[in-house]
Amino acid sequence: MGRAGVQSDRVHAYGHRMTHNEGTDRLERIRRKIKEFPTGPGVYFMKGADDVVLYIGKAKSLRARAASYFQPGSDLAGSRGPRIVEMAERVQTVDYLETENEVDAMLKEARLIKDIRPPYNTDLTDDKTFPYLEITTREDFPGVYITRKPRSKGTRLFGPFANVKDLRAVLVELQKIFRFRTCNLEISEGDPKRRFFRPCLLFSIKQCTGPCAARIDKADYRKTVQDFIRFLRSKRSTVLRWLRKQMEEASAKLEFEKAAMFRDRIRLIEGLGARGTPDEHVQPEVFAADPTEALVRLREVLNLPDPVRTIEGIDIATISGAESVGSLVKFIDGRPFKSGYRRFRIKTVQGVDDFAMIAEVVRRRYKYALRGEELWPDLILIDGGLGQLHAAEAALNVMMAEARAGGDVEVEPLHTTIASLAKREEDIYIQGRSQPFKLPAHSPVRKLLQYVRDEAHRFAQHYHHILRTKKMFNEDA
Repeated sequence: MGRAGVQSDRVHAYGHRMTHNEGTDRLERIRRKIKEFPTGPGVYFMKGADDVVLYIGKAKSLRARAASYFQPGSDLAGSRGPRIVEMAERVQTVDYLETENEVDAMLKEARLIKDIRPPYNTDLTDDKTFPYLEITTREDFPGVYITRKPRSKGTRLFGPFANVKDLRAVLVELQKIFRFRTCNLEISEGDPKRRFFRPCLLFSIKQCTGPCAARIDKADYRKTVQDFIRFLRSKRSTVLRWLRKQMEEASAKLEFEKAAMFRDRIRLIEGLGARGTPDEHVQPEVFAADPTEALVRLREVLNLPDPVRTIEGIDIATISGAESVGSLVKFIDGRPFKSGYRRFRIKTVQGVDDFAMIAEVVRRRYKYALRGEELWPDLILIDGGLGQLHAAEAALNVMMAEARAGGDVEVEPLHTTIASLAKREEDIYIQGRSQPFKLPAHSPVRKLLQYVRDEAHRFAQHYHHILRTKKMFNEDA
């Protein structure tokens, strides 16, 4: 039997050594579960004791890939390494999330690893992101760029793309057709100096229309860019049919190098479909602003004596009042601290009662800080309006009063500020103030608070919706 199946003298995930029968029963139970997996693409989850996720992977065939970890005679140590062997020996059950295609599986795998941070995943745990194709639509002469850090406004995004190498290659081919600019020059239609500007080599080889040198007017150039956007949004069938016809004609004439060129172009253009969407495949790290200025200004806005270093955001997700969860995200110095993220399955509230759910999360989260076992954050940010703010504030006040009455711990004055940020209107409520205030859309403070709020919402809602029938996250007590 392969090493993944040797269990008789291994330490069980619950803390005792498994007998031979226990190890055999465990493997048979896992193998039976895997036989129910679909044969299509998706993401699989190796789960240990208490359904805690140990490892996340993607697969072209979920059933075949998951089964490969538990096949008799398989050399898992040789093919995957000793850490994966150790992981497989701790697995108690397996689960999956089916996806439409392999690209969707790849993007979901990356996002889930960043959020759940399973102990046996080593790849995709850093801040590296998938690239986008960005079109600067608000400029007089829009540029087309590959970027991992899109601009905050005035652009049209396609992606994220799973293969940056192919994206770079296909952009070269598409520039030959649509002749858009890829330079970073600031080009204004009303600039008279353009008439004297010398265009770059791309204009000479007919891969750019030369807007920098006034070789094309604004209307004609923007029409070309709109044609390019429509091409990206379409199935690209017309271009592909033309390329296939050219490839067949070249092949019939025994012009094999030319036929191979068309073949490669077909592959690259077909690969444009190997992408996600900005809304579904969220990469919040991509859109985070530099927090340095925001934290300085936030201290001024809140009128605090000390710098704001730790912010915790809280949100609630519920599906028709069932399977309700609360999320807590932690930011340190304006950046996400993923190890501090928590998920709370709501235990004491029935039906839809956002205020009561927030109060429950606040009580369960900050009971440790009240005991002196953890530090209080500088700012607690609630997703919601004045009602949600009051619910959090009341819960903390009750906790403090009960602790003082009980005399179990020495309760110090609370130096944490509580605020809430309402969606749509983006009103900011601060404890002790009856009226909200607004910040300009470009304000670094507003952007930072929106990032914390949106990250809490995403962590609660988006992945709760995807995984609401599967216990994928560690839950706080």
